[in-house]
Amino acid sequence: MTENRRIQVLSRTADILRALKADNRGLSLGRIAERVGLPRSTVQRIVNALVAERLVAPNAASGGYQLGPEILALAQAARQDVAGALGPVIEALSRGTGETVDLAVLRNDGMVFVDQVVGTQRLRTVSAIGETFPLTVTANGKAALAWLDDGDVARIVADERCRLGTGKMLAEARSDIKAVRKSGYALDLDEHTADISAAGIAFRVRGAVYAISIPVPSQRFRSEREALLKRLLAVRTEISRVLPDAEFRGG
Repeated sequence: MTENRRIQVLSRTADILRALKADNRGLSLGRIAERVGLPRSTVQRIVNALVAERLVAPNAASGGYQLGPEILALAQAARQDVAGALGPVIEALSRGTGETVDLAVLRNDGMVFVDQVVGTQRLRTVSAIGETFPLTVTANGKAALAWLDDGDVARIVADERCRLGTGKMLAEARSDIKAVRKSGYALDLDEHTADISAAGIAFRVRGAVYAISIPVPSQRFRSEREALLKRLLAVRTEISRVLPDAEFRGG
């Protein structure tokens, strides 16, 4: 196989994996072929090779294919590496503000909490590691949405309104995203939980979107908002120091 041919195969394989990543419900060979613009026979050969390596797995429910256990294990290892690197960063942010600081990752159209430092304030907010928050009504979720394309945003907005019975109308969500892309941060003002507000920033590391957020009882948030935002935006410098490949938007 020539060098150009090897590069072409790798590129096509990456396109197939990205297509499966974009739809975790599973895709048929025909649907994959449509999305990546390749003949079905070519897609089948590549998918069969990926199944043999456990990078892709059959989806019994849909009859199609989804990302396999080996890909998920690699992703988990990357998340643990990022969470470990950011541990001291969110600890310092919590000490500086006295508030709880959360680290979450965008996974399966939700924000999954992967680390947390609980604040020292007597009245404080706490969420469980592993808990999943929606995107359109949370600070970390809105910040993460700013990294997605219009099609994914529209799909997520519709899904949250249908599945959760909550969330924004598409026009509202797009307005929020526009504000995030300009300012670099997102706000949740009593939207997800009554009497709790939050500020959040999101960044991308090796293709995954992470968010750091500071949830605060709303009465205190109103008086501390500007100081919290200043500290939150400043923490991007520390994130860049420990994760040089981190990417940011706005601000």
